Amino acid sequence: MIGQTVNMSGKRITYSLSRWALATWFAVVLALPSQADYDWGLPDWLDPPPVPADNPVTEEKVALGQRLFFELDLSGPRYMSCATCHEPAMGFSDGRETPVGVTGEFHSRNSMGLLNVAYQGVLTWADPELETLEEQVRVPLFGINPIEMNVAGNEESVLNNLHCDPVYPVMFAAAFPEADGVINYDLVAKALATYVRVMVSATSPYDMYRYGGDETAVSEVAKRGEELFMSDRLNCSTCHTGIHFTDASPTPSYHNTGLYNVDGAGGLPEGNQGLFEHSGDAADIGRFRTPSLRNVALTAPYMHDGSLPDLDAVIDHYAAGGEAARLGDASPLVSEHITGFELTDDERTGLIAFLESLTDEQFLADARFQTPFQ
Repeated sequence: MIGQTVNMSGKRITYSLSRWALATWFAVVLALPSQADYDWGLPDWLDPPPVPADNPVTEEKVALGQRLFFELDLSGPRYMSCATCHEPAMGFSDGRETPVGVTGEFHSRNSMGLLNVAYQGVLTWADPELETLEEQVRVPLFGINPIEMNVAGNEESVLNNLHCDPVYPVMFAAAFPEADGVINYDLVAKALATYVRVMVSATSPYDMYRYGGDETAVSEVAKRGEELFMSDRLNCSTCHTGIHFTDASPTPSYHNTGLYNVDGAGGLPEGNQGLFEHSGDAADIGRFRTPSLRNVALTAPYMHDGSLPDLDAVIDHYAAGGEAARLGDASPLVSEHITGFELTDDERTGLIAFLESLTDEQFLADARFQTPFQ
């Protein structure tokens, strides 16, 4: 037996490892890569995202973050993980209109895809205060309105799940050698943030074509769709701009897309008012952050509340000048950029083909972004 002292919510406890656990400990140590600068594996045209000085990226930290991201024991009742609402096959979204927490409570906001999120200036649909991944990953863990993973009130038992696992103590020690064997929520947040930070998609067919110079990487139909997307007639690229297809990178930008007009004055359903909930400025009613379109074909349903089921519905929304306008009563708060347009069937096909060319199958097949629990 071997004794190990750890920190649980400010209290230090000592527990023992069996010979089997000790053997597992050393097996994991030998399997982990050595400390070194992280190899992002990015193409020359894309720089890595910003990394905070107090949480540098290492292979050990990424490996720990990956395991924690898919870990069911990181929730109060031990049956929900980060990946429950951010599934790799769905571009790290969940396929629901809005996610459901461990208590069965439906959330008000759709689960965003996570790819390339580290390049963005803010990290939610409408909260301008959440600017770092280290802060953001705490929200699903400890949030109570709504409850997601239900760690609040179960802090000690959830940490104990990690302490008593034969793998986590060695992984934390390897990822955070300066922590002297401590396992706490600060380190959990840093590991999860690091894992999300390295979710950088840059190998879609569109990337190979537009930035890699491979003219055969996308179809001619998709190329025509790109021209439409970038055109003044459709005006899509005004907000979905740049490498990451969002004007929220690197600084945040919010828009009202005319999705609702429930009261004739541009009102939205109760409890989902967008940036207004934080600013108190009536001009911010219904304004939400522009999401990236990378891997957009995988992340249906769409909009902040998941109310549009597929890409055809999204195109109909913007073509009408907003869903409220399509239904007959346009929002007076709709952004000046949402002007409406008409499309032929061939143009619609091309536009969807372009959006589908943003799907990065190479990224999604990467073992780093799959569950380690096989």
